[in-house]
Amino acid sequence: MAAIFRPSANLWSALGLSVIAGLFVLGLGWWFFFPRTNYARHVGWHVEQLVPFSHQHHVAGLGIDCRFCHTSVEVSSTAGLPPTYTCMTCHSQIWTNAKMLAPVRHSLAENKPIVWNRVHDLPDYVYFNHSIHIAKGVGCSSCHGPVDRMPLTYKAKTLTMGFCLECHRNPGPNLRPKDQIYNTEWQRTESTPSPEALMAEYHIGGRNLTDCSICHR
Repeated sequence: MAAIFRPSANLWSALGLSVIAGLFVLGLGWWFFFPRTNYARHVGWHVEQLVPFSHQHHVAGLGIDCRFCHTSVEVSSTAGLPPTYTCMTCHSQIWTNAKMLAPVRHSLAENKPIVWNRVHDLPDYVYFNHSIHIAKGVGCSSCHGPVDRMPLTYKAKTLTMGFCLECHRNPGPNLRPKDQIYNTEWQRTESTPSPEALMAEYHIGGRNLTDCSICHR
């Protein structure tokens, strides 16, 4: 009786099964690891804006304090975005006819706020309060990175649950003196109070900062 399959069929069937198994493993790995990459989390991505605002120019170059534009960062859960007349405080006198600032001038003339695209967008089920972090000694750059060196603003940290929990489990090393909170270039030195001293100064302790209700309300 003649054979239905050639001897090479064993080789091809084994090869085919190996390819299928390999693709399955690769797909499983992609499903597990890709959402955890900086690419998927958009870390380091510049977000296109209607006006190409440069923190590097305004903060590092001109020395403008964070609170000049983000006026509610110390008293509200949101840092706030500046109304157009804040921008025009300066730009009614300088760069008055610059093409890139046309949307700012139109915003003021039409009394319509500029729509900025979010750079840091936490899920709706996460509660975050800027004011309490500022009040407890967490500096802007701890979460937002070297903003003063960003020609265009990008997401510098993952801001994942793991990122937040890492700090909440041991907040001391992430705290800084009150007069350095808005200093994006601050680094701990020998004269900096110890993490334990800063924890005591800001009255941090006695509450489990990893409790679910801290961030999920």
